[in-house]
Amino acid sequence: MKRNSRLSAVLHALMHMAEREAPMTSEDLAFCLDTNAVVVRRTMAGLRDAGIVQSGRGHGGGWHFARPLADISLLDIYNALGEPIVFQIGPATEMPGCAVEQSVNRVIGDALKDAEAILMARFAATTLADLAADFRMAAQHCRADTG
Repeated sequence: MKRNSRLSAVLHALMHMAEREAPMTSEDLAFCLDTNAVVVRRTMAGLRDAGIVQSGRGHGGGWHFARPLADISLLDIYNALGEPIVFQIGPATEMPGCAVEQSVNRVIGDALKDAEAILMARFAATTLADLAADFRMAAQHCRADTG
């Protein structure tokens, strides 16, 4: 089953934006993500509606942050994307009257709720500024390793 990589792709695009001094066009971001500019515009529109990014038209226009990176959590981004399903596994629904299926679903459901709560707490505690700092540190190590 294919994994949903939309959150990762959006974070990738936002880190490219964080490294630029000027706004980035949908075409610029599409190039960074190896995708189509229409896909970028559709995704960024959701982030714009959530107050994460803004867009400008004309010469020098493009996508830019609506607020500081330290004020944007990964949970903000996740929510702006429509809260994609976190786990591919879930309860069975073939025999809802079966006591065995009910017990299995209850145990699995409780474990998944706990795991999702931990993940959402981590997303809430991590900002784009944290992600940008991690990227910059990794890039410095990469440059140091390659001389």
